[in-house]
Amino acid sequence: MRNRGSAIIIENQKVVLIKRNRNKCVYYVFPGGGIEEGETPEQTTQREAFEELGVKINVKECIDKVEYNGIQYFFLSEIIEGEVGSGKGEEYTDLNRDRGTYQPIWMDIKQLSLFDVRPKEVADTIQTLCN
Repeated sequence: MRNRGSAIIIENQKVVLIKRNRNKCVYYVFPGGGIEEGETPEQTTQREAFEELGVKINVKECIDKVEYNGIQYFFLSEIIEGEVGSGKGEEYTDLNRDRGTYQPIWMDIKQLSLFDVRPKEVADTIQTLCN
């Protein structure tokens, strides 16, 4: 079990997700990752947003916590620098990872329920917040 921190970045009624294609399964997750020793969930969220998306973010409030193989924290965040899609984390550079593909995308919030967005309860929370 490993606790995780994830960013919820919303702009113009769209949210940033990572499109995953792994073992012939396509699904979407919020950018984030495991909390390393000495990090807070907020610091993890900032580090992961930079690695996976290529952006520096301001982490705001925690809008959801989900228990799944540890506690996953989901923070409303805003981009303060950088461009989504310019991340250089090991997801993109370590070709020996064999963990499928990662593709940052912007998804219309109204479409969240039409796709396999994980965890579903966080996607539902976002849709409720943005209505």
